[in-house]
Amino acid sequence: MKNQIVGIHYATKKPTVIEVEDGFITDIQPLDDDTLETLPYIAPGLVDLQINGFRGFDFNSLPFSEQLVIDVTKELWKEGITTYYPTVITNSDDAIEEAVRTIVRACEKDPLTCETIGGIHIEGPFISPEDGPRGAHGKEYVKAPDWDLMQKWQNAAKGKIKIVTLSPEWEGSASFIEKCVENDIIISIGHTAANSEQISEAVRAGAKMSTHIGNGAHLMLPRHPNYLWEQLADDHLWACLIADGFHLPLSFLKVAMKVKESQAMLVSDAVYLSGLEPGEYDTHIGGKVVLTPEGKLHTKDNSNILAGSAQMLIHGIAHLVNNQVTTIQEAWEMASVRPSVFMGHTTQQGLSIGAPADIVLFKQPENTINVLQSYKSGCLVYSV
Repeated sequence: MKNQIVGIHYATKKPTVIEVEDGFITDIQPLDDDTLETLPYIAPGLVDLQINGFRGFDFNSLPFSEQLVIDVTKELWKEGITTYYPTVITNSDDAIEEAVRTIVRACEKDPLTCETIGGIHIEGPFISPEDGPRGAHGKEYVKAPDWDLMQKWQNAAKGKIKIVTLSPEWEGSASFIEKCVENDIIISIGHTAANSEQISEAVRAGAKMSTHIGNGAHLMLPRHPNYLWEQLADDHLWACLIADGFHLPLSFLKVAMKVKESQAMLVSDAVYLSGLEPGEYDTHIGGKVVLTPEGKLHTKDNSNILAGSAQMLIHGIAHLVNNQVTTIQEAWEMASVRPSVFMGHTTQQGLSIGAPADIVLFKQPENTINVLQSYKSGCLVYSV
């Protein structure tokens, strides 16, 4: 079945008609249209490599159902996300196994959910036990990398674990990283207090990414060297950035983007409170927290201590564009094409003939981004 999607191309800014058939883009042509101002923008679907939950649905509050995973997926389509990696954080061995099993069962139950979930991201428990780098992860579950345990989880996940965040400060990290790489699991450095040599060793072993660099760190660091400089300077590491306006100042975002160039990506790292109404909440990890009308999530007792991210990728894109850090094209590609390239998805082609039709239509009223439609593999999964 053929379908035509019309909009202003996010990169060329030209009116464009995209023809879709059997889930793929079959043709792209310029459009003669005198009503340019009424057309929405058309862009590749967004890809979020790290999302813990959304609109009250949490991948880390056990037990959760297969339907919860399906419901999260439907809600994320409304945010322009056509591929995402449900993120399971530090917990007991059994809890992590149960979480990945449930996500896989949801994929088996619903084909479009399966297509939308690019894989599972395990963030921990192989992270730093130190206060600061550990963040809100439970210290009682933090441990050294364990390949036997990793295999157990991967078997439960039926091979769907694609990203593991760890700190290479643990003895034996390099060997663990090598085994993961041999089994097509991407290793990301994060929540770390590793020294320069440990980071270099991890990269030599195959680590390829930095998890939300600039966050999950000590409040005070040596001027140099330190683990932020080491990761920013290493050309082999791609960098994930949270651009919600609270986790990183514009100066850090600018520096990281200049240094990493096409290897800089956006993630939401959103927790389950994202998408909910402002107010006070009692959480299972951070205790009492406050979600402000501006979208900042902080502990009730100290507004300077963040309790997670509560913004979607479209907010991060708007934040970069509104503050003139970059263009809408680059900001959008940081959250779509680049993570697709990094993960080796066929959607890395973006809006091009032969690419999967993962497409989003949006408008930009008053410095915000409003998603109007989302297509997954050519199927309209959301429309206002």
